[in-house]
Formats: sequence, structure tokens, C-alpha cells
Amino acid sequence: MSTEEDLVKHLDQVNDVVEEYLKGNDPTKISKDLAIPRTRVVQLINEWKVMASANDAIRARAKEALAAADAHYGKLISKSYEVIDEASMTNNLSAKTAGIKLVMDIESKRIDMLQKAGLLENKELAEEMVEIENRQMVLMSILKDIASEHPEIRDEIMKRLSSIAKKDEVITVVHDG
Repeated sequence: MSTEEDLVKHLDQVNDVVEEYLKGNDPTKISKDLAIPRTRVVQLINEWKVMASANDAIRARAKEALAAADAHYGKLISKSYEVIDEASMTNNLSAKTAGIKLVMDIESKRIDMLQKAGLLENKELAEEMVEIENRQMVLMSILKDIASEHPEIRDEIMKRLSSIAKKDEVITVVHDG
């Protein structure tokens, strides 16, 4: 086999691994899905990161793709807030709760994508994380208010909040009644 054929096969394998990686799959899942040893998957991802960071055209294209994905996440978040507003107007508390959880999930995925791309530096990441945590605190507060005002759905809200709570975090809702 020629070295050119070897190079083409190698780059195809890099592309397959990176495609899965950019979908959000971790090296263990990629290894299982593509039947490649996990250490090899990690090696190929690292190789790709080096190649991408060394190539101005790839970096520019990656930044464009990330900007488009980031804008897409922004639109999804905006639509989620529309769902929350609609649910508030129709007094559909379960839809409102689901909408709030959706916003938190989308924000988390957005940060994960930017972090994996290496686009956020530590300072920017810290600022973004503080902003997201502040928004999540506001959303948690809204849910707690709803739970205290509507005891008929309190248990469901608390169950859902506990599923996303940090380890050892205690969530309490005071019922005024």
C-alpha cells in the first residue's frame, strides 16, 4: 500500500472520529461506535486539534461554524422563552416548567460546545459560567415561586429540580398557606 493511500485512510479515520466528537460524543462512545481503541480515538482528536489550530483557514471556518451554531442556540433559547411566556398566559404550569428546564439544557449544551472548541478562554468561560449560573438561579427562583403558589404541582417541580441539582444541594420551597 502506498503512503498516499495510508494518509488518505488516516485522514478519513480522523474525519470520522472528529465528526462524532463534534456531535458531542465522548471518546468512549466514539470508540465503541467506530470500533477503534479509545486511546487511538483520543490521539486522533488531539491530532485534529493541533492540525485545526495550526491552519488559519480551518480556524476561520471553525469560528464561522461555531458562530452559526451559537446563533442557532440563541434562537432556540429565544423560542423556549416564547413557550414559557405562552405557558404563563395559559396557566400551563407543566409546560412552563418544561420550558425553563429546556432553556437550562440548551445553555449547558452551548457552553459545552464552545468549551470543546477551545473558543472560550478561562476568563471568558468564568464570566459566561457566572452569567449562566445567575440565569439558572433566576429560573430556579421562578420555579420555587410557582411551586409555593401552586401546591398541586409542587411535588412535580421539586422532583424535576432535584434531578438537575448539584450533589448535596438542598432545595426547599416554603408554602404560604
